[in-house]
Order: sequence, then C-alpha cells, then structure tokens
Amino acid sequence: MSNQAPNEARVIPLRPAAAPGPAPARTDAPARAPQLRPRPVLAPRQAQPAPAPASKEPLWRDLVGDVLRRERLAQERTLKDVADAARISMPYLSELERGRKEASSEVLAAAARALGLGLTDLLSLAQDELTRLSQVRPGRSRTTSTPRYDGMCLAA
Repeated sequence: MSNQAPNEARVIPLRPAAAPGPAPARTDAPARAPQLRPRPVLAPRQAQPAPAPASKEPLWRDLVGDVLRRERLAQERTLKDVADAARISMPYLSELERGRKEASSEVLAAAARALGLGLTDLLSLAQDELTRLSQVRPGRSRTTSTPRYDGMCLAA
C-alpha cells in the first residue's frame, strides 16, 4: 500500500521546489540590472484659506422632512403607523423625516395621504417654512423691482 506512517500528513507542493544555488545564466540575452525610476518629490501642499462661512440655504428635503415629522407628531402617530398607511418602510420614512433621502413625488404623495394631507398641502407647508426661514436669515433680500409670486413652483 503506502510506505508512510499512518499518522503523518503528506505534503504535496504546488510548485516544484527550486534547486538551491545560483540560477543558471541565460545565454540568449545579456544580463541587465533592473532600472529603478527615481520617485518624483512633491512639494508640500500649501494650506488654502477656508472660505468665510456663508449662511446655508435650507435644503428642500430637510423642509419636507420637517413638515412630515411635525404633522405626524401633531397627530400623535408613530413612524410605524404612518409608514404602514403609506406603504413605505419605516426606516425609509425615518430617513425622509430627517432629510437624509430625496423622495419621489409618488412617495411624498403616499406619505402625505397617510397623514391626511394632499401633496399640494405638504408642498405648501414646506414652502411656508422656506419663506419663514428666508425672512429670518439676514443677507440677500428680494429687490422690490421684481414682482413677488405667492404661487407654488416645482422644478425637477
């Protein structure tokens, strides 16, 4: 059968072992030392002055999320309850309320319906919040030469 002891493991090398000693010289090509390229020395980066912190415009997703959360809490409803009624996942509704996700119009309409609102109601409340925040913020103001529109404008 086998000439090995029964408790010894047999090792089969994946590659044949190289013979110890100097490698045979190739006779068809002259031996060359590998050429190493010098690494370029990069100049240290100069620190850029930080831009002056400007007042940030509120993001639409934050405004819509605030309105969704405020309406849900005003009705004393849970995330699970509203998410089930809207047929969206509870973690996704939570991310919408925190302004982490940009929702499609279908999802916004479903969440609004689950809260007893229409999509126009939800967007009007978000617009009111945006108007309130922009009046509180100092800085840019509307010029009086341009007419002010109180309608709703959506852009994709």
